[in-house]
Amino acid sequence: MTTEQLKQLEQTLWQSADTLRANSDLKSSEYATPVLGLIFLRFADNKYSQYEEDINKEYNKLKSSRRERKIEDIAIEKCGFYLPEKARYEYLLRLPEEEDIAKALKEAMELIEKNKPELSGVLPKDEYFKLVRKQEFRDIPVQLLKNFADIPRDASGDMFGQIYEYFLGKFAMAEGQGGGEFFTPRSVVRLMVEIIEPHDGTVFDPACGSGGMFVQSSNFIEERKKAGLEPDDNSLYVYGQEKTLETVKLAKMNLAVNGLRGEVHQANTYYEDPVNAFGRFDYVLANPPFNVDDVSLARVDQDKRFNIFGVPRNKTRNKKKGEETCPNGNYLWINIFASSLSEKGRAGLVMANSASDARHSEAEIRQKLIESNLIYAMVTLPSNMFYTVTLPATLWFFDKAKEDKNILFIDTRNIFTQIDRAHREFSAEQIHNVVLISKLHKGDRQAFVDTVQSYFKKGFGSFAENMEQLQQLSGKVSSYLKAYKVKKIPDFSPLLIEAKDLIGLYKKNKPVKDIDAYNTKQRTLSENIKPFFEKIHSIIKELDREIRQLQKEHKKAKDLTELQDLSTLLHQDVKDTEYFFNHISWLQERFPEAQYEDVTGLCKLASIDEVKEQEYSLNPGRYVGVVIEEDGKTEEEFIAEIVGLNDELEALNKEALQLEKVISHNIRAIAGE
Repeated sequence: MTTEQLKQLEQTLWQSADTLRANSDLKSSEYATPVLGLIFLRFADNKYSQYEEDINKEYNKLKSSRRERKIEDIAIEKCGFYLPEKARYEYLLRLPEEEDIAKALKEAMELIEKNKPELSGVLPKDEYFKLVRKQEFRDIPVQLLKNFADIPRDASGDMFGQIYEYFLGKFAMAEGQGGGEFFTPRSVVRLMVEIIEPHDGTVFDPACGSGGMFVQSSNFIEERKKAGLEPDDNSLYVYGQEKTLETVKLAKMNLAVNGLRGEVHQANTYYEDPVNAFGRFDYVLANPPFNVDDVSLARVDQDKRFNIFGVPRNKTRNKKKGEETCPNGNYLWINIFASSLSEKGRAGLVMANSASDARHSEAEIRQKLIESNLIYAMVTLPSNMFYTVTLPATLWFFDKAKEDKNILFIDTRNIFTQIDRAHREFSAEQIHNVVLISKLHKGDRQAFVDTVQSYFKKGFGSFAENMEQLQQLSGKVSSYLKAYKVKKIPDFSPLLIEAKDLIGLYKKNKPVKDIDAYNTKQRTLSENIKPFFEKIHSIIKELDREIRQLQKEHKKAKDLTELQDLSTLLHQDVKDTEYFFNHISWLQERFPEAQYEDVTGLCKLASIDEVKEQEYSLNPGRYVGVVIEEDGKTEEEFIAEIVGLNDELEALNKEALQLEKVISHNIRAIAGE
């Protein structure tokens, strides 16, 4: 499911669910828990369906033999939980309207908890009776079941977390609270996970929210298994802490539906340490709340978790209580992450940009962190990556086993995919590209050429299909232009022949063990592809100019709209075909030798002395510099674009004047003038 499809699904589900709430006497707080429980049930059913055939097969195989096992035990081993018939989503959906649906839902939740002790007291049960407390509301549970049946069967566990958190945020905003504080965008989490590589051991998240960090860690391991890099057994064990009970329940559901082993505790991490975190964990992943004020200095001052690098402090006192507080919670969190790591532990955390340059006692803590050689990398994120938080953020990475005394700085502010006007994310390829910088820094050149080869494979995979589509579309375009007696008809034929040659060249370009030779062959192939796309873009631009001219000459011709649509399809086909090759070019232009090097505006490997010269700042912008990139437009194209924008502005101004006249007329009419 694409980001756009997921976003549309979230909106559709929310609108349908909220419409039902609007027609009842329920508050959002009463409505939220049973709704979230149904989303859990839908995803649990999806997950179970994936394993159901294997579960039944093994159960029947062992039935009536000395090795016979309960189906519940087999299900828990394979899937992580067991869903009997009365807990299946389709069973509940098919119940007759006269049935007591609230009672059936409670029974379904009890049956799940019966075979999954970790969920005891977590799933909503009696809450479903609140939905039907009046006769006119009896159909609300049925309608909700129908609404969430639209969640696709193949929806993954991390999608479950995202939909869950989307609803959490909406419910919180409906109650007048700040929404979305639980959610870290999946692409950001994925980047963090790919860099610290949590492939076995223990993972700790002291501000775990719904458990998204854990899910992505699990997904990372699954991918390693597929690549033959991970044993069949999953040795990862996760530990989470979260202040709010309802969010703790959410995280436990998320662990269950994703088959993760671990425990989540309700705790205020500033003052409580239920897992004895000090020096314990192999990996720490977290997105803690930023800039929290009024943390009691007295309550954290003697805690060893905060005393390795120092407790942030100032002389500001709470006027009401006269109690000394920490400046804010940022460096308390940074201390927790650093002190929770085992001897060779690694950590990745999201932090407000301001922490990278914070002054006074926080600067002293940062200096100690740097001089202790704990900080591996700092990565600045693009703006608008978070749905409800506008503060710019930086990723901090720790590595207690790092060998060199340098810090890797990466600036990703110009690397993003625009989702809509206000939101951005990293694409899968952008994540791989950024992670490759870290891998090259560690000397993993094989990962670089393997990634480039995977892009070639994906790019050429759609190449032939799109070229065939291009041929068909160009034929239709030519017939239109001939009908209008256009003399210069764009000819795609030579390029289609060239495309076949390029595909043939790719098939011959087999991998070799020598990295340098392999990289050279890949770069040669890229250089052959570049002029191909330059030619094809040139032809389509000529076509667009011809269409614009025809539209001026034949303003009333309707078929020219279809011609314009065909040109748009040509553009899209070429764009789709070029996508992976553009990522190859991006990598090869910056790392031509398939090895790490500093790239202005992107990355810099800075020594401790260089960091000291910058007053121990950890702001990547101070180190990587700025590059001014060309937009690739010719003077003619730039002028055409400006003229087009000016035409649009003039049209909008005319419309505004017309509206102004209408409004003025209406006001006079109301006033009786």
